[in-house]
Amino acid sequence: MSRSSSGFVAGLTAAALAVVGFLAYQASASAPDTLGKPDKSPSASASRSPKDKKNPTALPAQSGTGERVVYSLGDDRVWLVTAAGKVKRTFEVTPGTVDPTPGKYAVTSRTGSVTGTDGTPIEHVVIFTTSDGVAIGFSAALDGSTPKPDPAKKTGGIRESRDNGDAMWQFAGISQKVVVVP
Repeated sequence: MSRSSSGFVAGLTAAALAVVGFLAYQASASAPDTLGKPDKSPSASASRSPKDKKNPTALPAQSGTGERVVYSLGDDRVWLVTAAGKVKRTFEVTPGTVDPTPGKYAVTSRTGSVTGTDGTPIEHVVIFTTSDGVAIGFSAALDGSTPKPDPAKKTGGIRESRDNGDAMWQFAGISQKVVVVP
């Protein structure tokens, strides 16, 4: 009896792997080629207007339209923008040592919790691109810290507080537009 049950389990396992492989193929075949790649159009790399001195948290000019995450490299700030173009939330972040190129991207993966490349346990990881083989995305350290990264290490984690990480996690699903401005 044990031989037939082990053969049955092996058959089920093989069938499950075949189904998962087929579904993975279907997902990759239907994903757009541009997913997670920067948009090199002139408007995507247009420089930001000077910082609004009366409202330093104002949404940057040239950050696009519609629902999106906007990340300013120069201000180390993120804006979560609704489909109507209203800022739902804005907050400061601490970038890693590897920056994305200004442009338009889309969220390509999300992970609930993992250990970051700097060895810190992190949660709510929202990846939108890679650069020099380093994944770049938003995350929050489980201990709530946002320390400056070690310049000797290649890190792409853009750290946010846990509250802001929760907001990002709820807002930025797979394929969510991410606009990076200078």
